[in-house]
Amino acid sequence: MELHILKIDNPQGFNLILGQAHFIKTVEDLHETLVQTSNVIQFGIAFCEASGPCLIRSSGNNDQLKELAERNAALMAAGHSFIIFLDQAFPIQVLQAVKNVNEVCQIYCATANPVEVVLAKTEQGSGILGVIDGFSPKGLESERDVSNRKKFLRDIGYKL
Repeated sequence: MELHILKIDNPQGFNLILGQAHFIKTVEDLHETLVQTSNVIQFGIAFCEASGPCLIRSSGNNDQLKELAERNAALMAAGHSFIIFLDQAFPIQVLQAVKNVNEVCQIYCATANPVEVVLAKTEQGSGILGVIDGFSPKGLESERDVSNRKKFLRDIGYKL
């Protein structure tokens, strides 16, 4: 077995959701789920099929995001993994709906941070062991940091 670290290619810092699912209709079901969450959401999805023809299946309503998802899925090449890139929406707005898609088995991360994917490769194929989402903490938050966090959440409309 070989271990590899793959840095997700996300030069514009889009939000992304990385997960694992289990069936060929994953792409269509995720697409339908995302368009039902918002009338302005832009997204691209790619799913690495792990049986049959073993193709990368993709969909989306934004060509740039779809191509970004396809490129990253091809680099990961991890069976039954999927990646969604989002614009005009945050993962918090769609994550529960994505988790509720029947084919979705696991979510590894939902973030706009830099992401590294820890992959294992065997003779059979590749799989995701986990992710490194962002950076390590630099210390405990101060009272000022607490105040800034609360202000930020209110400024973006997530708290009253």
